[in-house]
Amino acid sequence: MSAADELLDIVDENDKVIGQSPRGEAYARRLRHRCVFIEARDPEGRIFVHRRTPTKLVFPSMYDMFVGGVVGAGETYDDAALREAEEELGVSGLPRPELLFKFRYDDAVGRSWWSSVYQVRCELPVDPQAEEVAWHDFLPEDELERRLPDWEWVPDGLAAYRRLTEQRRAAR
Repeated sequence: MSAADELLDIVDENDKVIGQSPRGEAYARRLRHRCVFIEARDPEGRIFVHRRTPTKLVFPSMYDMFVGGVVGAGETYDDAALREAEEELGVSGLPRPELLFKFRYDDAVGRSWWSSVYQVRCELPVDPQAEEVAWHDFLPEDELERRLPDWEWVPDGLAAYRRLTEQRRAAR
């Protein structure tokens, strides 16, 4: 089955399921669905950063500071977070990612999805999926911050990162 054929739950503005649709159709018709973002850090606290492959359905060849993806039909956010983190990092046996917050992402062209943001510590050697990840590295947070204005970042990941950064600053 191709990524475009994967079945997604379609949700309303309150994140209640109102139907199902194949991913390709959900994207084409801009139907609101669910996604997970997982900030993966190595034992030194560096953040996993990667550039998406040019074949991705959305935001091809852009950089991201999260691993993650869509929540499948009938799947929980928590289960999707663990599945996506292990798939994209190319590992098995990660601890269950910790939920940090949830928000609705809306962009200027009518795309919208409910997004749950998680964090996980990855002490395993990573072997990212070649079909998902064109380049990767674990970057110190200050280096990631320096690269924000220079690299083309996925807009939903950047929105999640800004919310996460604000939340962490407020907690200090």
